[in-house]
Amino acid sequence: MHIHEINPWRTLIAVAIFVVILLIGFLTMPKPLLNYEKSMNESVDALLMSEDYVYPWELEEIIADKPDSIVIFDIRDNFVFGQGHIPGAENLSANTLTFPENIERLKALKEMGTTIILYGEDELQANGPWLFFHQVGFDNMKLLLGGYKYYNEHKDDLYSTMDDDAYYSGFPKFDYADMAAPKEGSELFSDSENKPVEVRRRKKSNIAAGGC
Repeated sequence: MHIHEINPWRTLIAVAIFVVILLIGFLTMPKPLLNYEKSMNESVDALLMSEDYVYPWELEEIIADKPDSIVIFDIRDNFVFGQGHIPGAENLSANTLTFPENIERLKALKEMGTTIILYGEDELQANGPWLFFHQVGFDNMKLLLGGYKYYNEHKDDLYSTMDDDAYYSGFPKFDYADMAAPKEGSELFSDSENKPVEVRRRKKSNIAAGGC
């Protein structure tokens, strides 16, 4: 006979203690700082919408007026940031964006209704962080088209970029496949007669006289 069949109270006490430990574990489990609110497809769709972009020429007024309702974050590393950045931007490198203290800062900016502009060396560098924060509910975060590289090339006259779409990183200006394809009237030279190669076996030489 098993010992718990003799004293069932021990089994009940053991089960009760186990349940209490589980409850304490669930209640004391730290809550995640961020929760996903949108799917990847929803975020990608938002990335294609112009209201989630900041165009380079719009920086002209933002830099001049320095509105309290807008904060610009440079997500490049601190060394590169120190070599040059958009005036008024703060450095918040990509590898520290999800640190608890930075998450709290971003949440506070969202609660205040502040618009956050992210930029990297180019637009592609900031796409990933922007998509992530958009998925977890930061609908006040926008993406600078072209990134710092494009801004730096046109910082002396940003308004001139209004009619330029070269800031769309990742989209080739030319159809290289079409350019490389043979054009009408051109021919590829090839040997039309595929003659079989005749293989000749080398004759064995006779052993020299006087050999072993």
